[in-house]
Amino acid sequence: MNHPTLRSLIDASEGVVKADRIIKGGQLVNVHTGEIYPADVAITGERIAATGDVTAYEGPDTEFVDATGKYLTPGLIDGHLHLECSKLSVTMFADAAVRFGTTSVISGLDQFLVVAGLEGVREALREADASPMKIFWGAPFKTPYTLPETTVGFTFGPEEHEETQGWAECFGVWETVAEFVLNRDEKVLRALELAHRNRLPIFGCAPMAAQTTINALSAAGVRLDHESYTAEEALQKLRAGMSLLIRESSVAHFMDENVRTVTEFGAQSRHVGFCTDDMHVADIIREGHLDKLVRMAIKAGVRPVEAIQMATLNCAEMYRIDHLVGSITPGRFADVLIVDSPESFQVERVFARGELVAENGRTLRAPQPPARTPALSPAFRVAPLAPEGVGIAAEGDEARVLVVEMDRTVPFVRKGVEMTLPVVDGTVRADLAQDALYVTVSERYGKKDGATVTAMINGFGLRSGAIASSAAPDDNNIVCVGADRADMALAVNHLSEHGGGQVVVDGGVIKEFLPLPVAGIVADITPEEMADAEDRLEAASRTLGCELPSAFGYLIFLEITAIPEYAVTDLGVVSYTTQDVVDVLLPAAK
Repeated sequence: MNHPTLRSLIDASEGVVKADRIIKGGQLVNVHTGEIYPADVAITGERIAATGDVTAYEGPDTEFVDATGKYLTPGLIDGHLHLECSKLSVTMFADAAVRFGTTSVISGLDQFLVVAGLEGVREALREADASPMKIFWGAPFKTPYTLPETTVGFTFGPEEHEETQGWAECFGVWETVAEFVLNRDEKVLRALELAHRNRLPIFGCAPMAAQTTINALSAAGVRLDHESYTAEEALQKLRAGMSLLIRESSVAHFMDENVRTVTEFGAQSRHVGFCTDDMHVADIIREGHLDKLVRMAIKAGVRPVEAIQMATLNCAEMYRIDHLVGSITPGRFADVLIVDSPESFQVERVFARGELVAENGRTLRAPQPPARTPALSPAFRVAPLAPEGVGIAAEGDEARVLVVEMDRTVPFVRKGVEMTLPVVDGTVRADLAQDALYVTVSERYGKKDGATVTAMINGFGLRSGAIASSAAPDDNNIVCVGADRADMALAVNHLSEHGGGQVVVDGGVIKEFLPLPVAGIVADITPEEMADAEDRLEAASRTLGCELPSAFGYLIFLEITAIPEYAVTDLGVVSYTTQDVVDVLLPAAK
């Protein structure tokens, strides 16, 4: 991220150096005062030099942009984004997001980290610097995030925090999962103590948190949270001194619920921001990105200026980056949107770092991803999987099994249900009548010989075939759900042999395959190509019988142990409550 000298900023803002560009005739939405008034904007280099009457900043080479009849707002900020979950590389995601006015994101780049280590993160940050979208990086509180600890390519702890918290690119500690604070995890507490010493904010992750948990997190210095499942929970976090990020992702739709803290409970909006967390590119292309959240908040009853504050300055302030982004004021990055009106908030032109980068929903320059280094091209070391390698060993003709059950009413939540399933040749078998399917996780890094574990899952509804993904936070091991063991083996082996991706298999045939060659989790393809691939993968999943809102949206999060009540990792089925691997074979009923 480029930082001009203090002298050059002062020279530009005093008019000693004339503006490169002036946006004239627009109505400025001032997110600091809540006012809207006529004002021109002078831009020098990548920064804003002045607003208001900027005649003194005009020079012989100044370019003028006519914004008559339009409104000027700051570029939008996504307050919590797992960019890699888009399956697009940094360059290509930027191309998707900036066309809708998102010019900054806060991300831990944690999926690059667990696969490719610190050099992978460095590469992604360098890539962002060459794009129109800024990444403000938070050092993950630790990796892996899982309890108990699962297998990843790179572990991140206090020693790495000692180094990275000193990076100029580091703006805080990313997504501190509540359980690690409650457990007084020594490594995590050391990372948080380092953040306090370095005056860096701590970002939280506390879904469905009790009041005592919220109190403990606030005492630990957690500054904000993006995981509130109800408005009441969100209000408790605000009352405890945290800032609130309202999440509206492709699967987790919490805007309408959590915005009630402002529209119904009367909480002040200035400590509330927006985030998407995880977005399918097809949804971005069809509906927009942060601009969509602004429109949703306005429709829910938030005043337009407040909604714009929530997408800009509020987020910048909670992350302590408001000296760089979040408002159209001197010295900040010249991220300026020209919109039709605050009420309808349709983004017409996007300036990022002082340059016009998008107009009427299209970027003006074709994205050019960098040449990939070996850091983001690690080999898959999964042991070849045979069909008979899928299954749980058991004796007799049937077995009582703890089956992981998808909760269709609350996104991502997995419960447990007891089922009696058939046992054939010493292996528990799927029972399609009960929607009891196989789920496997194959360790990809070769640290456990690339082994595969099996559990049973309910809720995907597959009547045949299998679906699999190597993009699967938090570990990015290969996760697969299927009705047929041979199809599952084909799916897992195909992903391993082709360097990662997402695949749908049926009857021994690859029905759809999306290659993800960059770290096995993202691709250098256009947003339109990715949206088309996502649509084809979901359509193919539906032909197998899946009725979930998003087959792959639910599949990829099965490894996350921070979501109640069960997860499936390369260790087996993990209980959120006990934070340990559980035996899925239950005693026979008496």
